[in-house]
Amino acid sequence: MVTNVAALCEQHQVTTAQLAERTGIDEPRLTAIALGRWTPSPAERQKIAAVFNVSVDQISWGHKTP
Repeated sequence: MVTNVAALCEQHQVTTAQLAERTGIDEPRLTAIALGRWTPSPAERQKIAAVFNVSVDQISWGHKTP
């Protein structure tokens, strides 16, 4: 099952502040990633996936257009 960062945060009850603390990625960037406004680097993808104990391939990283 493929999901996005916002859905994972909701499922795991993790705020972007908590995700920032756990990944070392700036909170504004994580907010942009969760909203689909920023595509993370491969290293950032690994860090985010590790927090949720899923593979990088299980997360949708694409941009969304408003």
